[in-house]
Amino acid sequence: MKSNLSSLNRIIRLSIAAIIIALYFTNVVTGILATVLLVMAGMMILTGAISFCPMSMTGICPGDFVKKMFSKKEE
Repeated sequence: MKSNLSSLNRIIRLSIAAIIIALYFTNVVTGILATVLLVMAGMMILTGAISFCPMSMTGICPGDFVKKMFSKKEE
């Protein structure tokens, strides 16, 4: 697999996952929301660790969306 995540993207994914896990273990989030967030954190850890996001190939990767949103538009 060819890497398609930048170093900054990996750091952001792993940081967000760590925050979600901390919120779960401090009982800030509970119930179904906690389960959904833990699954998302697991996916973020996996994609950050292997430096590959399969959703990026389809163009619906959240990282790609943010990149497009903040990129300079050519006139």
